[in-house]
Amino acid sequence: MTPTEQQSFTIDLGNNLFVRGDVHAPAEQTKRPVVIICHGFKGYKDWNFFPYTAEELAGSGYYAIRFNFSCNGVDKEDFDELDKFAVNTYTRELKDLEALLQAAKDGDLPYSDMFDTDRTGIVGHSRGGATSIIFASEHPEVKSVVTWNGVADVDFLGEELKQDIREKGAGYIANKRTNQDMPIKANLLEDIESNRERFDILSRINEMHAPLHIIQGDADGSWLQEGAEKMRDAASEHSLTIIEGGTHTFNAAHPMEHVPRELEQAMEKTIDVFDNYLR
Repeated sequence: MTPTEQQSFTIDLGNNLFVRGDVHAPAEQTKRPVVIICHGFKGYKDWNFFPYTAEELAGSGYYAIRFNFSCNGVDKEDFDELDKFAVNTYTRELKDLEALLQAAKDGDLPYSDMFDTDRTGIVGHSRGGATSIIFASEHPEVKSVVTWNGVADVDFLGEELKQDIREKGAGYIANKRTNQDMPIKANLLEDIESNRERFDILSRINEMHAPLHIIQGDADGSWLQEGAEKMRDAASEHSLTIIEGGTHTFNAAHPMEHVPRELEQAMEKTIDVFDNYLR
């Protein structure tokens, strides 16, 4: 991989909300396409494979942006803002992406004078895949979308959890890695229910101008594998790659001490897709 460099940034959205991230730049800083990396539920920019992903993209000649959604629950370390995590929504994440893309266009991010924002790609993991698809369907600047084990339905919380949220005002999901009970308030359910049409992933895929490439591990959850096939079938221009033996994280663990072959395969395919559509 060719040498890269990186710089951090913070976008102040007001109301104590911030989009914090890092731009990874190729060694040769000429006008080049941009790839935005979206983490998923219980993810953040420094988690697991996201630094690796950004480095690989920058080493392949892209400006790669990894960032934290403003209500992902992370400020300085793992989930030190659970009050924000509790009220996160898809609408909030889409507004964060809008602010990020606008900052890129306005030259307010590191290296952004060299960004070719008319050739923007997005890669989203898990729930971040759904957010990426919705955003791309509304922004023609996005010319290519790749999902890693992405969800095909935004309403993926279990019925028991949703009942707790409705009856008690909040439900909780255990984070075994951090030993935290992570709260979810009714904001998320209300957001989904009031945006059924906008958040209908299969409809958005069918209407999307940007080609979608779905990368799915066959050792991931069956509902995600079934969703990947539904997304592939939503429109003929979209495509699917199956990573044999790939788990939800393509066999990588946090902190990532080595790069599994399954992750390498997902990364190689991702770069191939962006080379095809963004170059």
